Amino acid sequence: MIVLHQENIKATLIELYNDAKNDKTRIIKGLVKSIIRPMQPEDFKHAYLSITEEQGLFLVELIKKNKFKNIVEFGTSFGISTLFLAQGALETKGRIITTELIASKAEKAMENFKKAEVSNIIDVRIGDAMQTLQNHKAPIDLLFLDGWKDLYQPLFNMLESNFHTNTIIYVDNANMTESRAFLKEVGRNDKYTLESIFDGKVVLIRIK
Repeated sequence: MIVLHQENIKATLIELYNDAKNDKTRIIKGLVKSIIRPMQPEDFKHAYLSITEEQGLFLVELIKKNKFKNIVEFGTSFGISTLFLAQGALETKGRIITTELIASKAEKAMENFKKAEVSNIIDVRIGDAMQTLQNHKAPIDLLFLDGWKDLYQPLFNMLESNFHTNTIIYVDNANMTESRAFLKEVGRNDKYTLESIFDGKVVLIRIK
């Protein structure tokens, strides 16, 4: 059964990556709007902003290697990264909580999860992550940060009590200004170690 689910995930990912080939145009349109005002999430409601396949496969192995079961994702978008998380979670019998601000993106992601037949292990929450994850009390094995960058720090602070000695925080777009400020703040705490991968695009935060 797991093999069948894995094949469904791979087929869905192929479709999504094919559609995402037009992402540069969508991103440019969003950036053009930011010329006259600060960028807003709605500017990218049609853009995938997805992780690479290499990053996705790394996530799968990270979950399997560490036997992660409790996974929280900030920034569902259309669900590409979530599907990679699901590939790993299927092997560990884990579950994923993922949150997305833009309802139209979340709804499309849920369609993709249904197509891949992994909806049963994914809890999609629509809205501001500071609200949708506010009452989260369960341990977090893997926290995947890939949403609006100015929320990395407040989300980290809010969820920090759910971390344990084996928790890993995966920080995507770590080379962006807001992300660097967040990582600099975390790095001041001797409790954490930071590991840069993918040429600095990603940083893994581990607990000593």
